[in-house]
Amino acid sequence: MLILAASETLVVFSALLAALAVFALEHDGGISAGLAGRIGVAGLVCMLCMYYFDLYDASVLCSVREALTRLLQVLGTACIVLSAAFYVAPSLRLAPRPLLAWILLVGLGIAGIRKLFSLLNRCSFLAQRTVFLGDGPLAEPLRETIQSRPELGIRVVGAIHPPEGAPAPSAAGSFEILNDLIRSQKVDCIVLTMRDRRGNLPVEDLLRLKATGVEVIEAATLFEAVSGKISLPELRPSWLLFSDGFCLSRSMRIYKRVASIVLALPLIIAFLPLMLVIAVLIRLDSPGPAVFRQRRVGRQGRPFWLYKFRSMIDEADGNGGPRAASHGDSRVTRFGRLLRRLRLDELPQLYNILRGDMCFIGPRPFAIEMENELASQIPFYRQRWNVMPGATGWAQVERGYCETLDDNVDKLSYDLFYIKNLSVGLDLLILFKTIKILLLGRGGR
Repeated sequence: MLILAASETLVVFSALLAALAVFALEHDGGISAGLAGRIGVAGLVCMLCMYYFDLYDASVLCSVREALTRLLQVLGTACIVLSAAFYVAPSLRLAPRPLLAWILLVGLGIAGIRKLFSLLNRCSFLAQRTVFLGDGPLAEPLRETIQSRPELGIRVVGAIHPPEGAPAPSAAGSFEILNDLIRSQKVDCIVLTMRDRRGNLPVEDLLRLKATGVEVIEAATLFEAVSGKISLPELRPSWLLFSDGFCLSRSMRIYKRVASIVLALPLIIAFLPLMLVIAVLIRLDSPGPAVFRQRRVGRQGRPFWLYKFRSMIDEADGNGGPRAASHGDSRVTRFGRLLRRLRLDELPQLYNILRGDMCFIGPRPFAIEMENELASQIPFYRQRWNVMPGATGWAQVERGYCETLDDNVDKLSYDLFYIKNLSVGLDLLILFKTIKILLLGRGGR
């Protein structure tokens, strides 16, 4: 994926340079600082359009036709955006002929790269040839994920199911089959998907294979890498204790707090006029206060007051306690529907972030009653409380709203992945995806 993105970035900028060279713009002394700035803006707009039209999503990568359709949309949108930019800032303007030539070259170049990418993905000699050892609960989800994501470069060429509950020596026949499969299929990786390894795991055989260059990997580790979440059924307390991650260092806490202040304060100042207008419109639309507050669970389980613009009727949770919004929820007001779709109801949480109740990025906090109920039903749920909650998070950008218990189990698997792999890079990725969701208006209820 990185090679694909880098190649397409090279095509975008090389095509622009080629178009400018062919039509010999009025710049005859090489690329001036002003021209370099225009090239940078045009190329950046094109790459952002490619990202926002999901050209790097697995579902698009699997289909050349879908990729080409999205590419046409990207080029059309880039032209519109650049035209608006040229009107607002004439100094960024590019002449029409090189601009059109650039669009044509980018279309042809990226279409060619996508076709080559598709061909390479189908080449068996380039794939990591993988065998599953066992038929545990992760075997089928792993197989489905790998099949749906050809860009992973993994090909499952077989599976061996040694007898469960029998000592390793009695499974010798199964491992002879494994050895034969490794030789015949030139296997690169063995994934341990066994239900019960005690007494079943052929350590000596696997060590011998590993010494020959065959990679041996646990199913839970591979599942985490390819899905972006942690498998709760396979989660053991010892793994939580001894695995890398799940450790919030002092430097990370300082970074979180400094980033919250540096970002929240200017945003509050910038959005203050808009928030005043929203408050007035809420009061005009329906009776009740403009700002809604609710007790939520923070770090280490400590409660705090979370503030939002009221998007539902007053006392919406009065009957039956807090509950998640559903499609077509009758409690949502007319103006509240617009606020929720644009996520403007979340703006008062900037005060929570500035005050230190929350960060910009972290597990999304629920009402105390909902959190306690989920903690009593879902194992390891309280691990979410070990870090400060956030206005957005990995679970929010990777999946939608939670309505059922199964939804919350799946959400927890994403939250635990974030807590385990917490880093500045992951925060930036979440922030970038959040901006994409906000601009495209996805997922609002």
